[in-house]
This record gives sequence, C-alpha cells and structure tokens, in this order.
Amino acid sequence: MSDEFTFKTLRAPAKRVHRLGLALNYGLDGPGLSRALERGVNYFFWTSLRTGKTTPVLREALKRDRERYVVAATPNVGFLKSGVLRGAEAIMRKLGTDYLDVLQLGWLGVASAWTEGTVEALVKLREEGKVRAIGVSIHDRPRAGRLAEDSPLDVLMIRYNAAHPGAERDIFPHLAKRQPTVVAYTATAWRKLLKAPSGWSGPVMSPGDCYRFCLSSPNVDLALCGPASTAQLDENLDALERGPLTEEESRRMRDFGRAVHG
Repeated sequence: MSDEFTFKTLRAPAKRVHRLGLALNYGLDGPGLSRALERGVNYFFWTSLRTGKTTPVLREALKRDRERYVVAATPNVGFLKSGVLRGAEAIMRKLGTDYLDVLQLGWLGVASAWTEGTVEALVKLREEGKVRAIGVSIHDRPRAGRLAEDSPLDVLMIRYNAAHPGAERDIFPHLAKRQPTVVAYTATAWRKLLKAPSGWSGPVMSPGDCYRFCLSSPNVDLALCGPASTAQLDENLDALERGPLTEEESRRMRDFGRAVHG
C-alpha cells in the first residue's frame, strides 16, 4: 500500500488522515466501525440520522485519543445563526467531545443557507475553538468555485465522480488562492456507476474504482465512502492498495462515466 496515496496531512483541520473517510449514516454497525478503526480510518462524517449503531464506538474512540480522529458533522438546522450554534453544541454533547474538527452546512442552497447569520455562527465557533475548520457540502459547482476563491471556508465537500467530473472545470481551477480542503462524495453516483447503462457492453466500475477515481485527482484530499457492512468497508479499503489510476484505467472509467451520465 502506498502511504503517499492512502494518507495525507490536511491543510484544515491540520491532521493526518486516511484518505478514505467514513460516512456513518449508511448502515455500518458498531463492529464495522471498530474494524475501520483497526485499519487506520480516522475521518468520520457524522449526522444525527441513522448513526445510532456507531455512535457509542465513536464516543469511546474519541475518549481514548481525541487528537487522532477527525469528526466532521452537520447541524440539523442550517438556516439561522441560532440553529447553527445550538446544533454544534448538541453534536458535541452527543459525541462527548469539546470540539469538532469540521462543522459544515449541509447541501448549501437546499438544506442550509449561506447568510450573514450562518456565516457569523461558523466563524464564531471557529474563533472560540469549538470548531477547528468550517465548511459546506454543495452541489452547485459554479457557486462552490466562488466560495473556494473568496470565503472564510476551510473545507468544501463536493460531488465528484466519473459521471460528474464537472468540478474539474468549475471548482478545481479556483482552489489555488486559498487552498481549502476538498472532500469528494457521491463517488459511486448513488450506485449508478456500479451497473451498466443501456447499450454498454464493457466492464463496469467497482466501488473501489470509484474511490480511486476521486483520490487520483491531485485536487481531492479525501473521499467519503458509505459502506453498509464490514465486508463492503474492507473491499473499499483493499481497493486503495492498487494506488492511483493508470492512464488506461482513467480513460476507461471516464468513458464509462460519460455513458452512465447519458
């Protein structure tokens, strides 16, 4: 396994992480999270929904060695300053920690709002040390590009996969000025990349291919996966041992992604 491909020290939050982060809301249970910890996974995306089976294990891990792990979370209410502030406090109580590594507004423009109040709340939490880095998840690529270039954000969580590579045009060219951390999600395009579209006769991508595609971009720091079982987790982690895509693999997967996109 290439440590250079598999691990990276983030700009914000300033911690070394396994580049395959773990979204805890897709069905993984407590033993599955314990297995992830054993294999070096240390970036976790937590929400208040569908994470009950993993929360006790995460709490214990944070109690043992808080500085080893990165916890990224989204407040349930992201439209008002008060909701962001209260949401952050609620998450910290739930996880038994006095700070969050990343607090991000979820699905900006749909499930949360970029207003003077919500921005003030994020910045305030960062200044108080309750949050190490602030971010958003966002599907609006042109807007994400503007935020990458001019905003207080430390982290951008964006859609990026072989079927939706538009970030290469709309976001990545805008990263150089401030260099926010980039987290890719929807790597499998909601599993659409895992099956052949109509008329396709060639090979399809595996989940591991999808994560290697994301992580082969020099602009992507980390990719989120959402395994539903320990077996899926191990399959995803094992795939990273193959390292970055070869030129031939990249060409083949981009061709497949275009076919999936239609």
